[in-house]
Amino acid sequence: MKNLFIFKKVILVTCLIFALFLSCQNVKTEQVQKTTKTVDYTAKVYPWLDTENSRWFFFSSASRPFGMVNLSPDTQIGGAWGSGYRYKTDTIKGFSHIHAWQMAGVSVMPVTVSKTEKSKIYQDFYSKFSHETETVKPGFHQVQLQRYDITAKLTSTTRVGLHEYSFPNTQQSAILFNLNTKLGPCKNENGDLKQDSARELSGSVTMAKTGRRPKPITVYFKVKLNADVASVEKDKKTGNYLVTLKDASKPVLMKLGISYTSVKNAELNINEELPSWDFNKVVEASKKQWNDLLGRIEIQGGTEESQSRFYTDLWHALQGRRIISDVNGAYPDLTGENFKIGQLPLNEHGKPKFNHYNSDSFWGAQWTLNTLWGLVYPEIMEEFVHSLMQYYNDGGLVPRGPSGGNYTNVMTGASSTPFIVSAIQKGIIKNDLEFIYQALKKNHMLNGIMAKSGYEHNTFEGGGLKYYINQGYVPYPLPDGKFGIHEDGASMTLEYAYQDYTLAQLAKKLNHESDYNYFINRSKNYKNVFDVETGWVRPKNVNGHWKQNFDPFQVEHGFIESNAAQATWFVPHDINGLAELMGGVFNASEKLNEQFKTAEKQNFAAGNSHAQESHPEYSRVPINYGNQPSIQTAFIFNKLNRPDLTQFWTRKVATKTFGGLSPKVGYFGDEDQGLMGSLSVLLKMGLFQLNGGTEENPEYQIGSPVFNQVTIHLNSNYYKGNKFVISTENNSESNVIVNKVMLNNTEVTDFSIKHNDIINGGNLHLKMTNQSLNLSE
Repeated sequence: MKNLFIFKKVILVTCLIFALFLSCQNVKTEQVQKTTKTVDYTAKVYPWLDTENSRWFFFSSASRPFGMVNLSPDTQIGGAWGSGYRYKTDTIKGFSHIHAWQMAGVSVMPVTVSKTEKSKIYQDFYSKFSHETETVKPGFHQVQLQRYDITAKLTSTTRVGLHEYSFPNTQQSAILFNLNTKLGPCKNENGDLKQDSARELSGSVTMAKTGRRPKPITVYFKVKLNADVASVEKDKKTGNYLVTLKDASKPVLMKLGISYTSVKNAELNINEELPSWDFNKVVEASKKQWNDLLGRIEIQGGTEESQSRFYTDLWHALQGRRIISDVNGAYPDLTGENFKIGQLPLNEHGKPKFNHYNSDSFWGAQWTLNTLWGLVYPEIMEEFVHSLMQYYNDGGLVPRGPSGGNYTNVMTGASSTPFIVSAIQKGIIKNDLEFIYQALKKNHMLNGIMAKSGYEHNTFEGGGLKYYINQGYVPYPLPDGKFGIHEDGASMTLEYAYQDYTLAQLAKKLNHESDYNYFINRSKNYKNVFDVETGWVRPKNVNGHWKQNFDPFQVEHGFIESNAAQATWFVPHDINGLAELMGGVFNASEKLNEQFKTAEKQNFAAGNSHAQESHPEYSRVPINYGNQPSIQTAFIFNKLNRPDLTQFWTRKVATKTFGGLSPKVGYFGDEDQGLMGSLSVLLKMGLFQLNGGTEENPEYQIGSPVFNQVTIHLNSNYYKGNKFVISTENNSESNVIVNKVMLNNTEVTDFSIKHNDIINGGNLHLKMTNQSLNLSE
């Protein structure tokens, strides 16, 4: 440009014309470069979202999708809630490798020690840090430990954590293994570490049983360093180990592979997944894996912040649930009386056909993971179905939330049924359908998983299933006593009825006519807990008497993590039947609309976190998008002849409840394991499945997309279409109502499309307007 200005003095006019031409060309070149440049979706992720409200398995940084290793710093330890990485806590208490449902373990901390402080370091090793010197991205975490002047970098493969520590040269460098402590939801016991060679260590630690995971589980680990070990010493008081290093003048790299079966397999996991020592190469490989998954959905339009929130939510939808099988397919099986090592089936190349998983419940997944995974990540959905069926092969029941190779019986009902049925109806699962059906049917009968209440391990009474079958509802209170938690009969009745409907769809598919009739009749049981006089679902005792002093806004007391106002709408399989009980679709839509107008004053949530949901100040909200029981409600308007209200309220919820981008806000409740992240993604895409996608050729309801265009890149191994594009016209913050729907240039009038419409590829075009809804009437 300097030469250009010199030339300008000589021939000013010519130069100006040339400069203008050159400027235009530069703009065009930049536009081409922008459109052809590979997008780094990980750069759009905001990892700190809602980290002021974290729980143990909530936060991920140096982790792969569903990784066995979930490596990240812990600023709070000692419980499942309010633990792990908490943004407002300024002290790091270790880097642990397992952040999973009911599991935590293998915490390490790089330190420097002097001879006079060596005896104290075993119990006093925490370090302050600052977010100003912290870098967090999917697959990578870097932090400065202020106490020691150590720069720690973390990354991982699926089963191996990789650390890089840059120590100062002034003191003895060491790594402390905190193996006998309470990290998250469980105590770590019997921690053991030994030196195998100059640069290798191995060990194990037992994660004690919890009230939710009824048996202990041992994690084995192998450590490989690029520096020689000077000594390994154990402190008798704490049980901690201090590994001092001979020479840490150069950055020290440490590989730590884990296994739930043996040290041998922990080492195999390292050898197979991480044979090299190239830290940056692992970071790049992790970045690529995340980008490949996040890039399945491509968005255009919206603000930079709204795009960042979208990909952060999508990132959450791909984590939390963890692999527990080794690279050779070995896995821990604790479904029987004694521990044994299971073996996954292998393919023709000798590799496992799928991974085995540790997972929180699929309670609420019918409105979240069913749709998102089934459409965008069918390979993930298939793996989870196979894993759930592996538990059935081992223990005789399809689980609703397994941990450490065992059942936890988290929450209630048979929440895996809609998930598995949806995978079958979408053609993701095609084989052994009769075997799967019989396994699911067992869960819906006496001595099945539906008969158990939350965390009921040794009996089949707490679910009240015998009353549901014989009397048509689960009574509250349960006259048999307390066998677990969540023995809330009204909610149980609603949940069982919906899940019976989904099983009936599979019975129909397999031509089990009598079974279909049996379960479809059971799916009408929700009517038995609807009180026409009050207009709400209402708990009923074993003698058929309605609960006295009934308050539809009182949380729990017959309702699971909800109140009657929220739970009444939990009839996704028969909205017309529910509307009839309310006096018709007009009355139902008016009732629900009033609930939304009231709930908007509280941002459609019961406080800012799950811990606040039972607080009197927040619990009386009539619609709660911070927990699963009522997250489908806005799409009910589509079934009540008011699609405009679906569009209006889903846009409101998307922006008010799922629009923040800070450590303080994010999910306003129980994010669980990707459920709320998935919900946010679906709301902003404008697609939803009210009944969980469980009927033949499942239906998707159309909402109000936040972005101008959403492109879903379909997995060609499952779906023959290349991509499905949702485009909008005249979309804006005020134009949230869909005026016209065109699917592949053909008008759609009922605001719904079918699964085959999407997976065959094509375009859904929505014309948007700001037409008045007259919501005040």
